[in-house]
Amino acid sequence: MIAFAHLLALTFGIYFLGTVAVLLLPRKAARPALVFFGGVGSLALLVSGICALFSGHSYSASLWTIPYIGNLTIAVDRLSAFFLVVTSIVAMPASLFAAVRNDGQYSRSLAVLFLALLLSLFLVLIAANVFLFFVTWEIMSILIYLMINQGKQERPGYLMLATSETGTLAVLVALLLLSRTTGTLYFEGMKAGNFSMTPALYWVIFILSFAGFGVKAGLIPLNFWLPRAYTATPPSYIPLMAGATLNLGLYGIIRVNMTFLPMTQAGPGVIMLVIGSITAFIGVLYATIEDDLKTLLAHSSIENAGIITASLGAGAVFLASGHRVAAAMALVAAFYHLSNHSVFKTLLFMGAGELEGATGIRSLDRLGGLLKRMPWTGFFVLVGALSISAMPPFNGFVSEWLTFESLLRSVELSSLGIKIAFVAAGVVLALTAGLAVTCFVRAFAMGFLGMPRSEAVHKARETRISALVPMAFLALLCLVLGVLPTYVIPTLDKVIAPIAGASGTKALVPPFFKNALAARELPPKFVAEFHDLGAQVGKNLLPGRGLAVIHRGGQENPVVFAMSTSYMFVTLVIFLVFCAGAVWLLVARHRKVERRPRWDGGVRRFLPEMTYTATGFAQPVRVIFEAILRPKMVSRREVIASHFRVSIEQKREEVHLVDRFVLYPMTRAAQRTSSFLARMHNGQINAYAAYALLALVVFLIMALAV
Repeated sequence: MIAFAHLLALTFGIYFLGTVAVLLLPRKAARPALVFFGGVGSLALLVSGICALFSGHSYSASLWTIPYIGNLTIAVDRLSAFFLVVTSIVAMPASLFAAVRNDGQYSRSLAVLFLALLLSLFLVLIAANVFLFFVTWEIMSILIYLMINQGKQERPGYLMLATSETGTLAVLVALLLLSRTTGTLYFEGMKAGNFSMTPALYWVIFILSFAGFGVKAGLIPLNFWLPRAYTATPPSYIPLMAGATLNLGLYGIIRVNMTFLPMTQAGPGVIMLVIGSITAFIGVLYATIEDDLKTLLAHSSIENAGIITASLGAGAVFLASGHRVAAAMALVAAFYHLSNHSVFKTLLFMGAGELEGATGIRSLDRLGGLLKRMPWTGFFVLVGALSISAMPPFNGFVSEWLTFESLLRSVELSSLGIKIAFVAAGVVLALTAGLAVTCFVRAFAMGFLGMPRSEAVHKARETRISALVPMAFLALLCLVLGVLPTYVIPTLDKVIAPIAGASGTKALVPPFFKNALAARELPPKFVAEFHDLGAQVGKNLLPGRGLAVIHRGGQENPVVFAMSTSYMFVTLVIFLVFCAGAVWLLVARHRKVERRPRWDGGVRRFLPEMTYTATGFAQPVRVIFEAILRPKMVSRREVIASHFRVSIEQKREEVHLVDRFVLYPMTRAAQRTSSFLARMHNGQINAYAAYALLALVVFLIMALAV
């Protein structure tokens, strides 16, 4: 414990000293300082998280005492340790990328804000009482606001800050209500579970905390700030924001609603399931039709936050219903996808930043042909696109596959209404998965394939190797997390088992590599049949329980579901090598190559304007979902020559669903309220005296009522 305390102190010291050092050092030293302090601090953070995750012990300490508030305490349990690990994995490559991407003009402010944000993320995750959590959460929100404003657009920053403050107030009220019930402001006392509350108070705390943290996580209906803020944020900051800060909203939802509140009712889980599914669908729908690459990725972040929330909701329903094994599987899917999203979304935002830096363009309609000019960037972005599209053998496939399989476990539930909710959520998430493939096929094809559609693309060149290194690290991690799920699941189970009360590892990873353990956990016939199928392949080379993810059923249905991306990857590599060798032996080495001008359908010169654009690719989606998108005609222009109409130009824009039903009505209500209040200020002293008298009467009535 003493060594772990030193690790936490070291992490804090590195981030804090780095922030101060950047302020004191010359401007030209800002980049190397960011790389050093950001990288070393994140490495210390990673070691701290791993130690806490695998030690099996929680750590807590009191910092100092504040009058009328009490001791400021920090603590690290397995839940916070998991988020520390995910944050550090994102922060290390993001620190290098931010230093490389910076153009030098704002190098000092970039490094200061970046290191200060890392410090605030660290403190939020280890805060163990309401006061410290609230203060560090506010600091984090202010730093994000300052980062957004570095992009020289003030409105998205103000919108983020105002929305975030609304969510923060809701969370604060929820935590104060919970502390009043438990009699303590300390998280350890809140999660003891030895208190009782009325159903009404339970629902109030859940709704306030879920809505408040949902603002930061990007859940509907208060996620209108996220696409605007992400688009306005400079490319240097956005990988860390997308890969780390979004997770804190999900951390808060899990912390309050799964470790503090007892999971005794299925209703909150159903709400999380439904809200998550709708969020995922709306997010990917707008991502599929978006032309701006950064905005597209922002909508995709909303989609993935929805998928994670839906899995959390399924786990909460299973917990409340007493199906702890199914709950453990759903939570494995949620935590797995959270880790995956942090990795591939950070990678994709890095790729988008490099495209913007090389071309000055974010519009997919004006890109194209970049794979020849930026092959390594294109390759890494392709890995990220395949991962986020849930293509095997990459990491997104495993977590989304586990999500769907967990939803199918709703057959174990007794309530017909809840079963219908699970079916509806499954259908919506399946549609979401299909649209995600469409979205990222479109993004990669229109950005990197085909002909260049602007002069800036012709001049683009591959980025420097120092920017490719963090992208390569994240791309490799996408593959590793996808190919080795049987090693990831036991790690996640260390976090999930205390929450679910059951082992996700035992439910999903049979011990085919361990004969003695298999004899105790599995029927001999089951083991023998899977050994015949090759489930023990790799036993003498690799540690662990096995390489197959299998969930067992009863005697009538011994295997509920099974897959192995490990064996799939090996098979795929062998198949590709065999095909490449066969083609070379049979065709390539005997073929003569002649280069001739290509035939372009009789067209003398094939122009970029004649090629398929991102807007055209997304048009079928616009047509199918027009009732949801409700496009608005902005302008229409007809070109007439020699009495004939030669062209019609129409400009339409989609007003976001959340803007139509939440943001714009709220804005109109605020304007009407302010107009009414303005009319009250008529300058007459009699009116002001009447207002004071009316307020006094209202307070007297309230006092008598109490």
